[in-house]
Amino acid sequence: MQYKTQGIARSYFTVALLLFALQVVFGLYLGLSYFAAIPQNIVNVFPFATARAFHTNLLVLWLLLGFMGGAYFITPEETKSEIYSTKLAYLQLILLVGTGVTALVGFLFGWNQGRPLLEIPRPLDFVVVIGALIFLFNIGMTMIKARNWTAIQGTLLGGLVFLAVMYLFGMPFYKNAAIDWYYWWWVIHLWVEGAWELITAALMAFVLLKITGVERRVVEKWLYVEMGLFLFTGIAGTGHHYYWLGAPKYWLWVGGIFSSLEPVPIVLMVYDTWNHVKERREQIKNPLTFVYAVGCSIYHLLGAGVWGLIHTLPQINYYTHGSQVTVSHGHLAFFGAYALLNLTLFYFAFPQFERVERYDEKRGRIGFWTMSLSMLGMGLAFGVAGVVQTYLERVLGMDYMATQSYMRLWFQIVFVFGLAFLIGVIITAYDLLKLSPAKEAAA
Repeated sequence: MQYKTQGIARSYFTVALLLFALQVVFGLYLGLSYFAAIPQNIVNVFPFATARAFHTNLLVLWLLLGFMGGAYFITPEETKSEIYSTKLAYLQLILLVGTGVTALVGFLFGWNQGRPLLEIPRPLDFVVVIGALIFLFNIGMTMIKARNWTAIQGTLLGGLVFLAVMYLFGMPFYKNAAIDWYYWWWVIHLWVEGAWELITAALMAFVLLKITGVERRVVEKWLYVEMGLFLFTGIAGTGHHYYWLGAPKYWLWVGGIFSSLEPVPIVLMVYDTWNHVKERREQIKNPLTFVYAVGCSIYHLLGAGVWGLIHTLPQINYYTHGSQVTVSHGHLAFFGAYALLNLTLFYFAFPQFERVERYDEKRGRIGFWTMSLSMLGMGLAFGVAGVVQTYLERVLGMDYMATQSYMRLWFQIVFVFGLAFLIGVIITAYDLLKLSPAKEAAA
């Protein structure tokens, strides 16, 4: 760790890890609800809809905290200067975490807007905007004062600004439901397949640059490709939701095809970097971080790209939209594209926080493979459940509740894999917070 203010990221990463584990716990409660009868007195206090709001909003919060912590970690090294204000960074963390806690408590009492992923009440929206403005001001002033611009900085700042701007479109409530959901999709989709993709590209480029020693031009060229694809695929890709809001049917084709191309630059960036490393025969620093980076790119392509393309093809999406196939795609894509990205950053940064040059990777590798294989099992089980649901409910016309009984086995399988996934998360979180030096390093 070259700069003192990089330590700000540690608080963000630690809170994010804890929220990640909590998110998975609520996910298990949701999975259990699909095949077991939860006692009514529990359901009265904590119904399915509330648990779902907990699960999805914790997802958004811990991922954003990871991105923000990552920005605070890489900006000093890219600008070769300290963060503009440490106090503002911690004030922002307190505001966002406080908002998250308040929102979760509010959900228990029915205080929400009712829109998935954007449920938090309107007054809390303004607090989030204040936190986002503090963040952009802090990062922006650091870069402006340093006057040492790089492609990674520019891509990161562009993604962060776009993320903040898009949130504003989800704040007003429109009386026309179609218009309201139109802008809801702007926020959700252009976050996930627009702003977040730019942030992913910048953070991944920085990590690859540091752990492989590859030339900056190798990773930067894929950043430019990513920005181009963001303009031509991320924005157009939102269209695979438009058809369901009453827009012309050509949006099914435009959205279904274009949205599948976004992960390509990330995969090519990792692949190209690996080829350059092999040619130079240099040893990769922090091999476990590279394992996470490769896993992120593969899962990104599989969950967001391949599975997304199959699911959003017009002839298929006509039947599967909103089914458990969507849930399968969502779990694989979010884990691959963003959860693994955050964990890649964590494994790159935590050894530097602890001043551990080489650490024992055994626990970390167990955590990685446990989470990755469990998520693959969950994704496949959700997918089979979705195919069953689509055929019985939307082709044969069976009743919704009757269809659920035929899906119960697959939700039991999801729950088992979910338990294994939680174990992987706990192992990973413990490993990161209690890094052990490698035996040869200790000797």
